[in-house]
Amino acid sequence: MTEHASRTVAASAQRAITLAQETFEIEAGAVLGLKNRVGAAFAQAVSLVLALRGRVVVMGMGKSGHIGRKIAATLASTGTPAMFVHPAEASHGDLGMITADDLVLAISNSGESAEMAVLLPVLKRLGAPLVAITGNAQSTMARHADLWLDSGVAKEACPLNLAPTASTTAQLALGDALAVALLDARGFRAEDFARSHPGGALGRKLLTHVSDVMRTGSAVPRVSSDTSFSELMREMSSKGLGAAAIVDAQDQVLGIFTDGDLRRLVEQGRDLRGCQARDVMHPGPQTIARDALAVDAADLMERMRINCVLVLDAQGQLCGAISSNDLMRAKVI
Repeated sequence: MTEHASRTVAASAQRAITLAQETFEIEAGAVLGLKNRVGAAFAQAVSLVLALRGRVVVMGMGKSGHIGRKIAATLASTGTPAMFVHPAEASHGDLGMITADDLVLAISNSGESAEMAVLLPVLKRLGAPLVAITGNAQSTMARHADLWLDSGVAKEACPLNLAPTASTTAQLALGDALAVALLDARGFRAEDFARSHPGGALGRKLLTHVSDVMRTGSAVPRVSSDTSFSELMREMSSKGLGAAAIVDAQDQVLGIFTDGDLRRLVEQGRDLRGCQARDVMHPGPQTIARDALAVDAADLMERMRINCVLVLDAQGQLCGAISSNDLMRAKVI
């Protein structure tokens, strides 16, 4: 590569970095600019949504439509029933999805989307409240809306000031702010979020209980306190947990014997042939309730540096066992 070509490549790389930095500054400024303009209309919009018997119907064309889909998804996953309806499709039958019990959240930077303008009279007759997110207070959409949320920006990040960039970032931030205010007003909790995301990592952690993944019945190694050491070892080996519970006649846990206990006894040179389970068990083992979260079992194992935990029912009787391998298979850890 010639020296001139090298300088050209370096200049192009620096130009790309500079444009990226400018984009971040412009879009950050657009979002921060919303802070001083959010006010009574925003609070009223929150109140309207909280009072709804129906859903929030988000609408928008082009890039605003893409932002609208994300806002609808965020609302739905945080406790506010919502869906996206494409304005063009609404004019050809999808308007039937909207009822008087719904609220329409319309998004358009200019506020003059032709597809939305066609729907305004129909939405008015339907009686569904209209909240407009637009950067133009004098636009057709803003003037016909029950509430106007200002998403205006000084300029786009696009060097031509044409491609929707800062304006769509502002729309997205305003939608996120609406979702956050609503989830807070509803007292939405992490457990509620998990219920709408059962397939995700958070869902597994907050929805999976010990009873869902524990070993039960004959799969749980258990012996009485007078069981011989050889029988104790056979029970441990056949169940593959690496431990066995020692219980009384009512299945109350007296102790536990683990692979680690066996290694320590062997290292001490102890003669185990005449021992019974009571002689080698570790009393007061770690236990967990069957209705506890599986992630709590994982935390207990990590904290105590153990590989399995015995599970008790409401009466304190042994009803199961759970190991770190069980938790890994369930993708809790």
